[in-house]
Amino acid sequence: GILGSRILSILENLDAFLKDPLGQLFSGSGLTIYGGMILAGLCIVWYTRKIGYSVAHMADCAAPALLIGYGIGRMGCHFSGDGDWGIVNTKPKPDWFIFPDWAWAYDYPHNVADFYQQGEKIPDCVGNFCTHLNPPVYPTPIYEIVTSFILFAVIWSLRKKIKTPGRIFFLYVILSSLARYFVEIIRVNPRYELFGLNWSMSQTISAVLVIAGIIGFFAVKKKEKQDYSIPDLGN
Repeated sequence: GILGSRILSILENLDAFLKDPLGQLFSGSGLTIYGGMILAGLCIVWYTRKIGYSVAHMADCAAPALLIGYGIGRMGCHFSGDGDWGIVNTKPKPDWFIFPDWAWAYDYPHNVADFYQQGEKIPDCVGNFCTHLNPPVYPTPIYEIVTSFILFAVIWSLRKKIKTPGRIFFLYVILSSLARYFVEIIRVNPRYELFGLNWSMSQTISAVLVIAGIIGFFAVKKKEKQDYSIPDLGN
């Protein structure tokens, strides 16, 4: 998971990697969850088949845990201020936004990203991590934390109602990828011109996963019918 996350992060920031390959390769920062999910997922599929377990059932078991794990991971991003935040937000808080001001725009005081992010010095602060962002930004990790736990509640509530193996996992793929796609709109990430779309790599992967999830959601139902139908044995 860590290896896959690091590889995708390097691909997202290829210019920085080419300037300092060794420094970027062994940097303690820069992990992209989709890379970890893809590489670790492939390894888990291989291992699950090797020990003779059902890949579909294993995937269904993993779906709620993945959502909880992602939410907890984003807590680390938010409370440390690791640079994984949104774009600048100087807009006044709208009337419909009923949450606190810091959930609308946040300046991440004492963030750990001050070693590469130019921030404003905090008065009378001594030592490391003495900056805050000015102007403030969208605190996107908060949105992802809340979304992850809401989606966990949805998936958990459906775990005994959806009987077809694999469908819980594909529903997780669809919902989590949709959430990631929309949060990327206000999130700091490199953008790429692809087919006229100014998307981040995570947005592109999210769109692909939504399509794959929809196909998989209905494909496993079809496969289940094929697997459990009574064969025609003739005379």
